[in-house]
Formats: sequence, C-alpha cells, structure tokens
Amino acid sequence: MKKEALMTVLLAPHVTEKTSLAMQNHNQYVFRVRRGATKADIRQAVELMFDVKVQGVQVANERGKMRRFGRVRGRTQDWKKAYVRLAQGQTIDYEAKAKA
Repeated sequence: MKKEALMTVLLAPHVTEKTSLAMQNHNQYVFRVRRGATKADIRQAVELMFDVKVQGVQVANERGKMRRFGRVRGRTQDWKKAYVRLAQGQTIDYEAKAKA
C-alpha cells in the first residue's frame, strides 16, 4: 500500500479503561481504523507513523448503536477497532507525536 494511503488507515486512538489496562499489562494499543483496512495495512500504518515494531494485530468489527432523537429512530455507524501488540520494549507516546 502507498504511504499516502497508509496515513489514512488509523483514525484515532481508542482510550477506555479496558484499553488502558491492555496497554499496561500486554503492551497493546487500540486504534479506531477504517472499516476496509486489513491486518497487514494496520501493521504497516502503525510501524510507519510511530516508528515501532509490531508483534501482532487483532481486529474487531463493532456494530453501531440504536439511537433515538424524539420519534426518529436511527443507528450510528459501524466501525472497526484494532488491538496492536508491540514488540518487547516498544512504546507509543501520543503526546510526543502530537507536538512533532
């Protein structure tokens, strides 16, 4: 995949209590990714953007939730998240990347 296309694979980091525990205990980082992204695309995108070595990638397709606004019912969009396990001793510093 081209470098420009890889830059659009990762949408945002997904930070919750569960993901912060995975970060501390298993060296896993969680990202919201494009729905059409494959494991190989996600691996290449993380290695390109954060200069780290990726050990493994797991993906989960999340279904959108049902919402109501008055009488109008609707559904939020489906989305995909990726659990990225880094090699031993590797970390991602979001704050340092944001300042650069």
